[in-house]
Amino acid sequence: MQRRLEAAHLPDSPLDAATAFMAFHLEAARALLDQSEVSALAIILPSAAHDHDDWRRTLARDLAREAAPKRVNIVAGPPGAARDETLRFLSDAPGVTGQYCPCHD
Repeated sequence: MQRRLEAAHLPDSPLDAATAFMAFHLEAARALLDQSEVSALAIILPSAAHDHDDWRRTLARDLAREAAPKRVNIVAGPPGAARDETLRFLSDAPGVTGQYCPCHD
């Protein structure tokens, strides 16, 4: 089963946003991944400028490696059809892990 973790509010600065995620959301992500019924985790982040891409890709890749064989992906974007469709796709995509998926409506 895929679970979702949403970090709805992060700072505008990439360094501050990465620090805030690590401080306030990383342990919750790991706790969800420790649950036996969870096979995948989709972390939902707000939209951000391209200067956030590096830390988000690193988080997706490194947390997926740590949690393997469980899957971890990051989906970013405003609520709406694009984000919903991406989350739905990831829930049924057993070979997809460690990806950062920015969504645009």
